[in-house]
Amino acid sequence: MKSRDNLLRLKHFQVQDKTRQLAQIDMMIAEFQRMSSDLLAQIEIEEKKAGIMDINHFAYPTFAKAARTRVDNLAVSIRDLEEKRVPADEALKEAEEELKKAELKEARDGNSTEITEPVVDAMVERRMMIG
Repeated sequence: MKSRDNLLRLKHFQVQDKTRQLAQIDMMIAEFQRMSSDLLAQIEIEEKKAGIMDINHFAYPTFAKAARTRVDNLAVSIRDLEEKRVPADEALKEAEEELKKAELKEARDGNSTEITEPVVDAMVERRMMIG
C-alpha cells in the first residue's frame, strides 16, 4: 500500500517536473522572440538615422550590423528550442498517461484516499494557457 502511494507521488512529481520543463522552454522561446523584435525595431531606427539601409554599404551603422547578427543568433536559438519542445511535450504527455493509469489502478483497488485528478487537470489547463 505504501509503495503504491510512493508510486503515485513519483508519477505526480514527474508530471510536475515535465510541465515545468515545458513551461521553461515556452518562456525562453517567448523571451527570445521579444528580444528579436526589439532588436529589429532598434535596427530600423539606426538605419533611418543613418539613412543607409544597405548592410553592405561601408557607412552602415555598426550597431545595426551587430544587432542583425544577434537577431540571426536568436533565430537559431528559437529553432533549437522548438526542436527541444517536441520531445519535452511528448515526455509530458507520456508522464500524464502514466499518472492517470496509476491513479486508475489505485482507485480500482479501492485504496485511494486522495484524488489527484483535478490537480493534473489544472496543470494541463495551465500548460495550455502558456503554450
